[in-house]
Amino acid sequence: MKILLDACVPRPLRTFLAIHTVKTAQEMDWGTLKNGALLQAVEAEFDAFASTDKNLKYQQSVPRQKLAILVLPTNDWPTLRHKGDKIAARIAALKPGDFVEMDLEEFE
Repeated sequence: MKILLDACVPRPLRTFLAIHTVKTAQEMDWGTLKNGALLQAVEAEFDAFASTDKNLKYQQSVPRQKLAILVLPTNDWPTLRHKGDKIAARIAALKPGDFVEMDLEEFE
């Protein structure tokens, strides 16, 4: 699976996603793209998008055809690091068009 990590997602998360092809928004030079423009660019080249932007669900231009989206509850690396395997499993289970929000209870 080709996965893009949003600029707000800690880069070390990719170590838990080693079986996938993972790029960051910065690596793609998409760090300045916002909202709909970013999602359109991601959908054209990736299967999944991981972000911490809780406002994504309110974006009118959220692609729903092939891009799967996972919204993490925080961008705090110490918190995410201890749940890296759980995040990796959630990403692996994504299907085209999925929109999944993890919540903090899953991190306790």
